[in-house]
Formats: sequence, C-alpha cells, structure tokens
Amino acid sequence: MDFTLLSLDTPIVLVNEAMKNSLIGNLGIEVTNIGEGIVEGFLILSDKNSRPGGILHGGANLSMAETLAGLGSMLLVDLNENDILGTQVSGSHTGVLSEGKALATAKIIHQGNKTHIWNVDVRNENGKLISTVRVTNMIVKRND
Repeated sequence: MDFTLLSLDTPIVLVNEAMKNSLIGNLGIEVTNIGEGIVEGFLILSDKNSRPGGILHGGANLSMAETLAGLGSMLLVDLNENDILGTQVSGSHTGVLSEGKALATAKIIHQGNKTHIWNVDVRNENGKLISTVRVTNMIVKRND
C-alpha cells in the first residue's frame, strides 16, 4: 500500500495488510476504526507480546499507542509533502492484562503545524484501564 494515498476512506483491511510484516503485525496489533482525530485498535494477548509469566508486556502497549497515534497523524497531513516521526512516547501502566484483548483508543489533543499530541487509553475487554499513553508526533517536510 502506498501510504501517501492514505485517507479516511482507505479500507481498514488494506491498512492492516500493509502493516502485517512489520513490528506492528508481529505484535498482533490491528486497527479497527479510523476517523479524523481518532484511531482505534487492539491486540490479543499472545506469546509474541507478553512478558514471562503471561501478562501483556508494557512495551507492547506503548507500541500499540505509537502505532495508532502515528496513523492518526498520517491521516491529518499531506503525506506527499510531509512525514510523521514519533518523537516522544510516555505511558503509565495502571493494570495488567493476563488474558483476552487489549483495546486502545487514540484521540488527538493538540493538532499543530509541526507537532501533534495524542492521548491513548488501553483497556481490557471489561473496560478497565490498563495503560494511558501520551504520544508526540513531529511533522517534517519530505526531502525531494
């Protein structure tokens, strides 16, 4: 998939297909909803994203948050002229996931010309918060 053609109308199946052979796919992260200023996704707990002992690794939460926020920023800029770079990710883990899915919702809280700031909440299937993550993305001009 040519991400410069990414839009709110891009079928989610194509977005997930384009990411399946990357860290995103290897961790099992899938996008479920894209909209202007919001992106949702999930991952299912597995051996690939858990720490020894079988609970979701905090780094998997952070990877999912950066993925969803990055995708959200990509939808808000002209990718023919700009690229999105994650510059800061900071999370607080408030619970654990020992079975099932981690569900994440990324919402933009600042949309500037040079930076976007997103808040990403990760919850279990019962709605309990397991992580809250702040992601800052930088918008940079592409080199010709």
